[in-house]
Amino acid sequence: MSSTFLSSDEVHELTGRRQHAAQVRTLRTMGIEHRVRPDGSVVVLRAHVEALMGVTASRRVAEWQPNWSAA
Repeated sequence: MSSTFLSSDEVHELTGRRQHAAQVRTLRTMGIEHRVRPDGSVVVLRAHVEALMGVTASRRVAEWQPNWSAA
């Protein structure tokens, strides 16, 4: 299962930048929502990036079925 947020390596790969300030500038230019933590690191929601990049999640949730044999 994927994390809710991109890892620091994934943010680096996405932006092509290592410094947090440069990552923020690049994310703004790309129109990607993000937040800056108190330590200066960048937080990006995985779902937001996937939606912007056109990635569709193929998660199938099993439909609930009653157990008719239980009595």
